[in-house]
Amino acid sequence: MSTLSGRRAVITGGAAGIGAAIARAFAAEGATVVIADRDGAAAAALAQELGGESWEVDLLDVAALESLSLEADILVNNAGIQRVAPIVEFEPEVWRRIHTLMLEVPFLLTRAAMPGMIERGWGRIINISSVHGLIASPFKSAYVAAKHGLEGLSKVTALEGAAHGVTSNCINPGWVRTALVEAQIADQARIHGIPESEVLERIMLTEPAIKRLLEPEEIGGLALFLVGPHAAMATGASYVMDGGWTTR
Repeated sequence: MSTLSGRRAVITGGAAGIGAAIARAFAAEGATVVIADRDGAAAAALAQELGGESWEVDLLDVAALESLSLEADILVNNAGIQRVAPIVEFEPEVWRRIHTLMLEVPFLLTRAAMPGMIERGWGRIINISSVHGLIASPFKSAYVAAKHGLEGLSKVTALEGAAHGVTSNCINPGWVRTALVEAQIADQARIHGIPESEVLERIMLTEPAIKRLLEPEEIGGLALFLVGPHAAMATGASYVMDGGWTTR
């Protein structure tokens, strides 16, 4: 029997990138995956491919999430956005949007899913954080602050869920080959006054010891371990996958 047979996994931002890689990893082990994404067509296409379900949702509509009851054995809080700009130029509206999507929404979805997990005596919550949940970089004030907050939320969830078979962990990637990262290249080039072709070498890959982007499938493999049979004691932790960035 597959390790996740009979489990239902809800993955936000699941239609592409890291979310899609995690969905594929879970589905391969028998989970029913629910692809939650604002791109309904992409979510439906991936759900059909994986034999799962799609959930077209605007997560920024937080009022709709406050009364939500979410049926999930596994919750992956993955949806995110980015804005690269100095603090003095950072639009307050964008700051609030980033914090809503990347901190308030994980809280609301965790709140919605935990009662069922506690009742069944089993649950796995994975929060896709970042190296920027542990350290900082300039020009990413909202993202860094949101990810630091997500780390705290994950730890509190781990403490409250421990007696009920519910674990909560963060995955902390470095630079991943996704559309979100690729979209930053132009911003980084503008801010640092360099050509876009030099951003990877001169900005993004200066700190990691391994000089390449992380592939989404690698994160999928780590997520699969955290929901698998050998990770029952893994909770309240931050699993760094950054090519050695944070060892410095």
